Amino acid sequence: MMQTNFLDTPISYLKTVGPQRAQLLKSELHLSSFGDLLYYFPFRYVDRSKFYMVKDIEPELPYVQIKGKITHFGVAGSGRSQRLMATFKDETGSVELIWFQGVQWVRNSLKTGVDYVLQGRPTAFNGVINIPHPDLELLSLYEASPDTALQPIYNSTEKLKTKGLDSKGIYKLMKILFSQMEPMLFNKDVMWLLPENLSSELIEDLRILSHKQAVIQIHFPKDLQILKKAEFRLKFEDLFFPQVRMLSAKNNRSQSVRGHIFSTVGQYFNVFYHEKLPFQLTNAQKRVIKEIRADMGSGKQMNRLLQGDVGSGKTLVALMCMLISIDNGFQSAMMVPTEILANQHYKSIKELVEGLDIQVRLLTGSTKTRERRELLEHLADGRLHILIGTHALIEDPVKFRNLGFVVIDEQHRFGVEQRSKLWNKNTILPHVLIMTATPIPRTLAMTIYGDLDTSVIDEMPPGRKPIHTRHYFDSARLKLFSFMKEQISIGRQVYVVYPLIEESEKMDYKDLMDGYESILRAFPRPAYQVSIVHGRMSSQDKDYEMERFVRKETQIMVATTVIEVGVNVPNASVMVIESAERFGLSQLHQLRGRVGRGAEQSFCILMTSYKLSAEAKLRMETMVRTNDGFEIADTDLKLRGPGDMAGTRQSGMEGMKIADLVKDAQILQLARASAMRILAEDPSLSSESNRPIVRFLQELSKEKTNWSRIS
Repeated sequence: MMQTNFLDTPISYLKTVGPQRAQLLKSELHLSSFGDLLYYFPFRYVDRSKFYMVKDIEPELPYVQIKGKITHFGVAGSGRSQRLMATFKDETGSVELIWFQGVQWVRNSLKTGVDYVLQGRPTAFNGVINIPHPDLELLSLYEASPDTALQPIYNSTEKLKTKGLDSKGIYKLMKILFSQMEPMLFNKDVMWLLPENLSSELIEDLRILSHKQAVIQIHFPKDLQILKKAEFRLKFEDLFFPQVRMLSAKNNRSQSVRGHIFSTVGQYFNVFYHEKLPFQLTNAQKRVIKEIRADMGSGKQMNRLLQGDVGSGKTLVALMCMLISIDNGFQSAMMVPTEILANQHYKSIKELVEGLDIQVRLLTGSTKTRERRELLEHLADGRLHILIGTHALIEDPVKFRNLGFVVIDEQHRFGVEQRSKLWNKNTILPHVLIMTATPIPRTLAMTIYGDLDTSVIDEMPPGRKPIHTRHYFDSARLKLFSFMKEQISIGRQVYVVYPLIEESEKMDYKDLMDGYESILRAFPRPAYQVSIVHGRMSSQDKDYEMERFVRKETQIMVATTVIEVGVNVPNASVMVIESAERFGLSQLHQLRGRVGRGAEQSFCILMTSYKLSAEAKLRMETMVRTNDGFEIADTDLKLRGPGDMAGTRQSGMEGMKIADLVKDAQILQLARASAMRILAEDPSLSSESNRPIVRFLQELSKEKTNWSRIS
């Protein structure tokens, strides 16, 4: 109880904080208690023993520390675009400082002609080096500070800085907190403050610091060597406990959740395989079908993730597994995120099983009442074998007679509760196959889908040619139009995709409607026909325009990203992506996958302005260089970080305090291996040595619901 009382003490009770600062710390950094502050870790450290001269500053340096004076202030712009500039000088030269926020507060708090110590990260703009939003401390105060050589730097915000809570202000709060904790930290009779959360065997095996030592040293490191040990220990914790939870959930499910036993591979599967298969399966497809068949015959409920690039044949694999379900007397369902994709799957699957006496139906928000009534009746009495649809499948009136197999396509577009509603429509949970065309780096797959079995289709069907990708600047538009006309003249069709629907005042990107009009001018009727599809159109209008394109009545489809998923037009051989710099790598790759579905050579043209950030240039270079979805996903993860990628919000990994899934991939693998070993030796974590792990997991479960479990 005493531990809870101390670490749960509201932060307003910490000396110098008070109600106003406490409210800001809560709203800006989500710090409400002593415990929240304690576990708010620095993101880097400044070596206070090292100083740079202005003449030695390079924009590649991660940070610099300089002694000097401000000689001049200047203000540019007005209103929200106002910025403050200052000249900072030492005996070797001067450098420009710049602030885009908190202009008035910064100007009032700094003086010219006074000696300061500056800390900041240099950047270059138009060849001139500047330091945006530097930290400045009076030289006299800096020299009087007794701090160690490694000074922690904490993330702050402009609002906090106006209340004196910049990095140094937060550091002062940390010192006050530790001054209150110190008598308890080192009192052997008071062991509850920072208890150990790993087993002594694991600590000894890995030769790592104790939890208490790591927390102290992360804030007040004695030297670089012990700082590295503290970082390793806390990163390991961040990554270890989610792995234990997910692997425990997986073990519990495999032992306690029974599944339908599909013992028969019968007539439906065999007739389809020998007589209906549109092309020979790749070795990867055969391998995945064997893995799924083994799951479905094991007596345990299957939860499997199927990864495969756009066009790799995931849907065909899913259909063949549905046929096994039907052979065993069960129904199947496929849930997809959009009506366009639902229609696409419905048409292709209906065509593939034609002549097999299998009833396939489509259920979306647009399904007519009379048709819906008949569909639900056939579903309930078992006449309906395969139901394909959107989130309409999870509505209460939808009742299956015996649902045995569920496919979720692009599952990250559905909430966890939505998905669970579908597979809870049966007393015995159905087998679940989750498909994604977004390749997931191994480190991310371990965290988002750590409790699922994984299959990968890493081959493309025979006859598919790699898509040629080119990067054009806006000035090459006439060249682009000429190329489009050339492709249309040989019977091909073209997508032109825009990021916006209507003009944004803040962005000078070409919007969809302007683009549509320019296309109409360059490709006049009646020689050319142009379709348009965007998110604000009704479903009927979208379907009408898509159908015109599918039937080759139009040669060009101008669209927003509604066509990112699920449009399959083999005759479309050109994908033009306007303002390509506004798209992430994963989305660019998805869009590119809309072409290259036929035997002809296909092309993807990335149109951008000349003003590209270093990151945007890397995205364009990556797209031009490779068609490998996994290489693209790895680059995307490095550029964007895990927080922006699909699924991490539901994975239990978004609460990491210090670990980085990109930089700490090796620690993640060690954490997963350690969790697997411990659970293999003690599946229920009931041994005395594992009590610290259980206690900490219980604390975590109180903080938030763990959504990492799939069923």
